[in-house]
Amino acid sequence: MRNQPRYSLFKNAYYALCGLKECFRGETSFKIEVFFFILLSILLWFFPISLLSKVILQTSLFIPLIAELFNSAIERVVDLATQEFHPLAKGAKDSGAAAVLLSLFLTLGIWVAVGIYEFL
Repeated sequence: MRNQPRYSLFKNAYYALCGLKECFRGETSFKIEVFFFILLSILLWFFPISLLSKVILQTSLFIPLIAELFNSAIERVVDLATQEFHPLAKGAKDSGAAAVLLSLFLTLGIWVAVGIYEFL
């Protein structure tokens, strides 16, 4: 027997929105990333670049948000498993943080590449 309710599109969408809300309430990093997502989303539409470049840049802004959601999930599961220091728990949390950092580098790289393509 599965420990899971029956599939429902609306319930699953509700659970997803609850996850976003929980992460926004409990994670300062996520709040900062959402702030920059909104700010850059507004600003990029004023850039004199092609529509395709704008769509690429807009899409790339989701990468750090997704990575931060995974990182937050990892942190919560580790905290649920143990409150004591353990090298594996530290490794899991550090790996999640590294994923966020790499996602930020990737997004920055995309923005630089599009900028070079558009303005050179």
